[in-house]
Amino acid sequence: MSNLIRFGVSIEENLLTRFDDLINDRGYKNRSEALRDLIRDTLVQTQLGKNDDTEVLGSLTLVYDHHTRDLTERLTNLQHDYHDLIVSVMHAHISHDDCMEMLMLRGKASRIRLLADSLLSLKGVKHGKLFTTFPAKEITGKNHHHDNKHL
Repeated sequence: MSNLIRFGVSIEENLLTRFDDLINDRGYKNRSEALRDLIRDTLVQTQLGKNDDTEVLGSLTLVYDHHTRDLTERLTNLQHDYHDLIVSVMHAHISHDDCMEMLMLRGKASRIRLLADSLLSLKGVKHGKLFTTFPAKEITGKNHHHDNKHL
């Protein structure tokens, strides 16, 4: 890291104690690392909601009952319809009835959300979650010169 800046923060003692407990449980060595991660996450989440044409990375995890009629075929057809977004798919047999898939994604935020919503809404999909973010250099701003268009 370059250009580190130190600054003070006023905070209620109880809130700081709870924060220290949280970061300790998560394995942070110090408050600075935890604060940097919180700031990055807030900036990423704010930026993700601003522009549907933004290029993002994502992972979609699905848990589904593979016995549900035609579900496997519908999952496969949707993945083929959006093949340009899918970097990789990992499939695991969790139990006699359940399968779990994780799709690694890259593309426009709006299309990734559309794919995720289409897959998550299929009958037989028991649970799932989409996670989106930016490439690391977009998050850290290492290839940008302090313009307000990027993080």
